Order: sequence, then C-alpha cells, then structure tokens
Amino acid sequence: MSLAWIYLIIAGAFEWGWPVGLKLGVTKDGYNWKWLGFAGLTMIVSGVLLMLAQRDIPMGTAYAVWTGIGSVGAFVLGILLFKESKEILRFVFVAVIITGIIGLKISSH
Repeated sequence: MSLAWIYLIIAGAFEWGWPVGLKLGVTKDGYNWKWLGFAGLTMIVSGVLLMLAQRDIPMGTAYAVWTGIGSVGAFVLGILLFKESKEILRFVFVAVIITGIIGLKISSH
C-alpha cells in the first residue's frame, strides 16, 4: 500500500471526528467550544491528509473513498456513542458503501 493510500485512510478516520464534535458541541444548553474546536481541528487534519493523498490518487477516487470511510465511521460511532438505530437495512446500505470503497481501491492504479 502506498503512502498516499495511508494518508487517505487516516484522512477518512479523521472525518469521524467532526460529526462527533458537532453533535457534542451544540446542546440545548448552548455551545461546547471544546467539542466544536475538536470538530474544526479534525476537519483541518482530514483535509490536509486528503490533499496529500491526491498527489498520487485521482481526485474523484480519493474523494469518494474519503467520504466513504468517513460515512461508515460516523455510522458506527452513531450506533456506539449515541444509540442510533441498528435497523438491518442501514447495515445493508453501509455494506454497499464499503463495497464501493474496496472497488475503487482495486480499480485504481
């Protein structure tokens, strides 16, 4: 696996941070600036790593994989941290996203 793909995978993992930070950063009692700052930091790190990955990975592939990793991670964290729905159909469609990520990796040069 090339360094660009490692950057891309790590960038996708940092994508998990900002939805969590935004979810915890805005409450009925107001703003939690630490969580909002965490969200902002993870956005920046994720974006920089995506930029580095795109030096060697085509933009469309990199963006699709990046958002896919972020989506799947946010889905899992939503279930684990926020008790979101575990309906089977949700898992089926997340499996479609994972299949797309694997397909893009296999078909990229």
